[in-house]
Amino acid sequence: MGYVSAVPHPRTEAEGPESKAGRRSVAVALLLGALGATVVLLASGRVWARGSAAVGGDRLPLTADGQAVTGLPAALAIVGLAALVAVFAVRGRSRLLVSGLLALSGLGSALAALAAADDRRTLDDRAATATADTAARVAELTHTVWPYVAAGGAVLILLAGLLALRYGRGWPAMGGRYERDGNPRPRKPAAMDPDRPEDLWKALDRGEDPTR
Repeated sequence: MGYVSAVPHPRTEAEGPESKAGRRSVAVALLLGALGATVVLLASGRVWARGSAAVGGDRLPLTADGQAVTGLPAALAIVGLAALVAVFAVRGRSRLLVSGLLALSGLGSALAALAAADDRRTLDDRAATATADTAARVAELTHTVWPYVAAGGAVLILLAGLLALRYGRGWPAMGGRYERDGNPRPRKPAAMDPDRPEDLWKALDRGEDPTR
């Protein structure tokens, strides 16, 4: 006859695949969002289009960077970066809304970059200014790959938003000492040793009566 112990055996709770995926998704979303916003901002500062204008028999080179062509991709990347941080500052339905904003900012930034990839209006305006001729148009127009690099970075922001929509409900939130209703959790007062003068001074600083 075997012995029956009244002491329960310690149980180890195994993490399910959903929990593990949620924990990994936090790091992945942060990496994708931060990297994507950085790529968009860097690409927006690069030359997107080149050309020239005829001025007095010479050719004047003209260039336009992404910010000159369209500032929308960079602006939406900044919005996405702010939304990525805000995801961890809110809970519940608010987190769902912020996650949607993160995804939409990435999508909008990508579409704006692709729409401006073959833009010529910016250099046409610069050619008209350089030649003092409103009918002047840029010649030898070429485009670089930077609009597509910006679009690729925006796709990373979009992916971060999709991860937040999928797994964000289980992500931690900033200010963990606050409950869901916004009230701070009560703190237990530190144990005081009456034989230690430094503890007595600390109690007085906190407004407590050490003699009680």
